Amino acid sequence: MNEVTRIINAIQQGHRQATEELLPLVYEELRLLAAQKLAQEVPGQTLQATALVHEAYLRLIGPENSGWEGRNHFFAAAAEAMRRILIDNARRKMSLRHGGNHHPITLNESLVGKDKTISEEDLLALHEALKKFEEIDKPKAELVKLRYFAGLTIEQSAKILGISPATAKRDWAYARAWLIREIG
Repeated sequence: MNEVTRIINAIQQGHRQATEELLPLVYEELRLLAAQKLAQEVPGQTLQATALVHEAYLRLIGPENSGWEGRNHFFAAAAEAMRRILIDNARRKMSLRHGGNHHPITLNESLVGKDKTISEEDLLALHEALKKFEEIDKPKAELVKLRYFAGLTIEQSAKILGISPATAKRDWAYARAWLIREIG
């Protein structure tokens, strides 16, 4: 059992001081994850990687956290927290009060590709499509979140989801096609 898993187990057993031990151990990995997510945002993003990490961490250790089943589950939860923060930030920017303007957009292959930037409009459209997809096929939607929002590889995502890499690859292709059709 590695140190992160040991601390996560201590947190689940109610040892609040363990939350203070966790951040220094996972900070750099969370910061890299945040930087990957922010690199996909349109240039001029006001949210910084450090702020994203801190906000996600606060959400993770908050009272509504459901506990984690180990290191991989913790990082998957962190990626989900970061995704939600980015969605909330995009919604805030798009609100009429902030000069936003909702209008239809089209989705192309690059939206769900690696190392691409994504506008607030496209991020919100992806979020809405992903919510629909989650109702239809939750495991494949989880794969999209891990691949796109957490930046994990097929192999890493397959391990977290408990499926083979070949299945993950097929599911990824299907999910991308479904999302492109839904948004486009």
